[in-house]
Amino acid sequence: MIQHLHIENYALIEHLDIDLHAGFSVITGETGAGKSIILGAIGLLLGQRADSKSIKFGANRCVVEATFDLSRYHLADFFAAHELDFDGTECIVRREITSAGKSRAFINDTPVQLSLMKTLGEQLIDVHSQHKNLLLSQENFQLNVLDILVGNAELLQTYQEAYRQYNALVRQYDEAVEAVQRNRDNEDFLRFQHSQLAEAALTANEQTELEAEQTELEHAEEIKQSLYAASNALQSKADEIDALQLLKSGKQSMESILNVFSAGEELAQRLDACYIELKDIADEIDSKCESIEYNPERLNEVNERLNLIYTLEKKHHVDTIEELLSLQRDMEKKLNLADNSEAVLEQLAKQRDAQYAVASGHAQRLSKRRKEVAKTLETQMVEMLQPLGMPHVQFKVEINAAPDLLPTGLDNVTFLFTANKSALLQPIAKVASGGEIARVMLSLKALIAGAVKLPTIIFDEIDTGVSGSIAEKMARIMRTMGEQDRQVISITHLPQIAAMGTSHYKVYKEDNEDATLSHIVELTPDQRVEEIAHMLSGETLTEAALQNARSLLKVH
Repeated sequence: MIQHLHIENYALIEHLDIDLHAGFSVITGETGAGKSIILGAIGLLLGQRADSKSIKFGANRCVVEATFDLSRYHLADFFAAHELDFDGTECIVRREITSAGKSRAFINDTPVQLSLMKTLGEQLIDVHSQHKNLLLSQENFQLNVLDILVGNAELLQTYQEAYRQYNALVRQYDEAVEAVQRNRDNEDFLRFQHSQLAEAALTANEQTELEAEQTELEHAEEIKQSLYAASNALQSKADEIDALQLLKSGKQSMESILNVFSAGEELAQRLDACYIELKDIADEIDSKCESIEYNPERLNEVNERLNLIYTLEKKHHVDTIEELLSLQRDMEKKLNLADNSEAVLEQLAKQRDAQYAVASGHAQRLSKRRKEVAKTLETQMVEMLQPLGMPHVQFKVEINAAPDLLPTGLDNVTFLFTANKSALLQPIAKVASGGEIARVMLSLKALIAGAVKLPTIIFDEIDTGVSGSIAEKMARIMRTMGEQDRQVISITHLPQIAAMGTSHYKVYKEDNEDATLSHIVELTPDQRVEEIAHMLSGETLTEAALQNARSLLKVH
């Protein structure tokens, strides 16, 4: 849960430091005082998109930082998996945004990708704003509620992997069918092209070797003359002095003084080594000199072979013989598919159908578990909604089988609802009023909170459309949630809910000579009385309102 929140230079907030507590806390304040600004800042810690326009005018950067106590939430594996420092208790999450539009995210002072901050944020805080009531109209949300309550996360992940593999096999089969048809349409031309490449009997390095041989044959006389000159310089065929004779003579001269010149032995050995190396070079040059000859027949063969290769490369729009060989292999595969299309398609169909059976089995297990928890959810929702001003409420989870596998299984889920005794059950988004939807969402959140150990839940005006005793009962639900080892924060305009909080914070605006600034403070008991009295009576503070406020607080 959030222990401390620090906000610097964000929108109308210049500097904010506030300690938050476990249990049920309430935040109040006039419209426009800055409650949504604080939520926006918290949203940055959840990985939401940053906008440099949100930086306070005149500042270079804004910083939002929260310190969390995670000692009771078993998140050590997350930190270990992502190589993040964690002492088992405290976690500090920080987001920085510069006026240049750059954003940086940190977890325990380690820079992280925004996606990782978002992943962690989803395990730390759930913010329920008014627009999230619209989720009730979305079938995936309704199905997700069932999966959360029954604990389907692992089974759903297994199903989705099987579903992914099934879809891959479906695509592979469909592509094979299309390929078979294309190959049949072009089979004659394909066979002709393949036969040309096959008859050419190309080899991997052939082009490079042939081009080198071509160059050598075209310059045979020039090469032979140079080799002959080099050979003659090393070992003359006439009586002229050559390099080998000079080296041999030098070595003999050094050997003649070994008994009087001790350093001569090493020099003689080095001269001998040079002699041996040059003799080897001379022999190799002689050998190559004999092998080099102008061969017009061979040159013609090489040119014809290269012309064939160049023609094939140009025809197939490639630059190398390796690409031609790759094309040949592709053609062989297509022809093989054409020749064995029935067997290939049959094998792919078997693999596809077998994977469908695997995915379908997982989907059926998901469906069975959803149907089991649906009955429990129907009972629990009626029990929770009846005290919230709906004595005749009916709530039903309708699960219909989809015609085929879906990313979430085989089920289409719809929440049916009516608050009236004689009315027909209909999809909740069509018949529920704003106040009824708020109460339904709060009840669902309370049930989900029992299944998911989420440290912090923030309700942003969940009380929209309700008042009086109903608001008080909704507050009791939130307070009960806060007593279940978590932190629940409600942003509210209703005194009945504000009085129920174990901690009370007020957001207010203050004008100075330069700007308008938002602040938040934790209220003392006396300040709470005044704040709730203002919520009851408006700007004018009356004794009756103060007495009413004291009564509300005393009850709770």
